[in-house]
Amino acid sequence: MKIIKRSGHLVDFNREKLKHSLLKSGAKVDVVENVLNQIENQIFDGITTRQIYKFAFSLLKKSANAHAARYNLKSAIQMLGPAGFFFEKFIARLFIAEGFETKINLILSGKCISHEMDILTKKQGVISMVECKFHSSNDKASDVKVPMYILSRFNDLKEVNHAIFSDADIISNCIIVTNNRFTTDAITFSGCYDIQLISWDSPKDRSLRKRIDNDNLYPMTCLTTLTSLEKEKLLVLEIILVAELIKAPEVLERIGISQKRSKNILKEASELCNYLK
Repeated sequence: MKIIKRSGHLVDFNREKLKHSLLKSGAKVDVVENVLNQIENQIFDGITTRQIYKFAFSLLKKSANAHAARYNLKSAIQMLGPAGFFFEKFIARLFIAEGFETKINLILSGKCISHEMDILTKKQGVISMVECKFHSSNDKASDVKVPMYILSRFNDLKEVNHAIFSDADIISNCIIVTNNRFTTDAITFSGCYDIQLISWDSPKDRSLRKRIDNDNLYPMTCLTTLTSLEKEKLLVLEIILVAELIKAPEVLERIGISQKRSKNILKEASELCNYLK
């Protein structure tokens, strides 16, 4: 059975790969097997990976909203766009959860010019500049031009002291985060200049997905019981994480959601954040 990837390439349908992604949703093995069987009965030569994803998502949702929400995680990250402003806030929250101090959207003067910074972090005396490369499509990758450009900014900034966390801070580390992946050249170049890269699935034990799962830092946009418009309203109110919604449930009424729907939304949110327990 041949399926069409987002890139347009034809590949063989891989049952085990799909099973692995479904199990990551937190659904039990019997639920996953049932979903796989239904998908295999429906797919056809030339079906797209997007169609398979939508079918799997709808079947998981019948099992539990939280399973569908977690399966929807990568798409949910893309909903933090289109400009990536909320993606930067989301990444800052991931660093805060790991014990970092953070500052976002500062303008710093380098040796030659001024630079608008996405995120600055501090931990154990080390100050890092964190640049976020947001992509609204799965088939986009950050190529070598990205670390080359960011390296030039880093070199300009590390030459001088800055008023960030104190009045005389030195930026000594550079990190680039993307919600997709980096090209081979981008990875090779970054390795040569000690630039740390964080992508959706790399580094293996500290990837973006791993960090989200480890601390249950799911974006609010992955909830299936919220509409797109409601998610936009919550983002404007600085509700970026599912955990933030649980802590401030009154915002649901503030954006016009009924008590009955609020209960369903909070039920999904609680199940999602506790799926490991």
